[in-house]
Amino acid sequence: MSTQGDRIQDALKNIRIAKRVRLLFSLVVFVLFAFIFTNALGEVGFSISEIVKYWPDFSEALGDFFPPGSLFGVIPFVDLGEYWAFIQDRNLLLTFENGNPVLGAMFVTFAMGFAGTVLGIPGALLLGVLGSERVTPYPFNFIFRGTMSVIRSIPALVWALIYIPLGGVSPFTATLAIGTDTMGNLGRLFTDALEEVEDGPIEAIESTGANGPQKVVFGMLSQVFTPFIAWTMYILEINVRIAVTMGLIGGGGLGQVLQTQRGLFKYTNMMATILVIFVLVVSVEFVSQRVRSYIRGNEEGTSFLKLIVEFPQRMARSMWQ
Repeated sequence: MSTQGDRIQDALKNIRIAKRVRLLFSLVVFVLFAFIFTNALGEVGFSISEIVKYWPDFSEALGDFFPPGSLFGVIPFVDLGEYWAFIQDRNLLLTFENGNPVLGAMFVTFAMGFAGTVLGIPGALLLGVLGSERVTPYPFNFIFRGTMSVIRSIPALVWALIYIPLGGVSPFTATLAIGTDTMGNLGRLFTDALEEVEDGPIEAIESTGANGPQKVVFGMLSQVFTPFIAWTMYILEINVRIAVTMGLIGGGGLGQVLQTQRGLFKYTNMMATILVIFVLVVSVEFVSQRVRSYIRGNEEGTSFLKLIVEFPQRMARSMWQ
């Protein structure tokens, strides 16, 4: 009986020791986190006093972002007329000259994202297929996986800077950068999809005497056609947002208009440009979500409200994606 009681006491003692160890470990992790966080704030010069000091200037700028006006001449509201006047003046959407349509900066931004996606698809498909262990034996497949990792490790903005000798900072080099970035990101998604294919169709194709390329096309790619389309549409969403950020370094489109107006401290014009960016990005994402939902069957797509609410986070991620 005493032996059983000793075992119980030892178990309780071990539980108490384990609790103390976990508590000590949690305390060490918290102290380490606080140390890193404090040093990070110091490194970037973060200061509450600076926020307080410049808050009046920020408040004044907010007034310019949202010029006061009225709705129906009665209800106080933002003066949308000022936004629309700038949008028309700078042709951010679409104008007509002599009866012919002239596409605005919004379409330049979309064109960069769309063309970059299409240009990157062949390279992404090639790297994605060759990076799969089902196609290229280990460890040779890591040559292609490594290539995709290198491409993905360099943000699209940096690729645009790398391509400057090809044609300066322009929509052309921005599109090349987006295409290169697509090869890495989309290629990795293709590789992951190919790793999950079923063996049955591949074996069936082999039994017919098919060669290697035929097994890849009819045995593997046929199984992942729908995921490929879905991932490509997802990458298009990302690339349109990246195309906006390309303009911040002179790549053209809405981003360049935004950067120009920022340099002139024209906050009302900046807000008008941001509204057009919002319309473009949310429209592309909504269409993409609907297409992906359709090709996946009954799967529900992201709601329009959620697309609007999460818009700032997605734009922030695109800066260095």
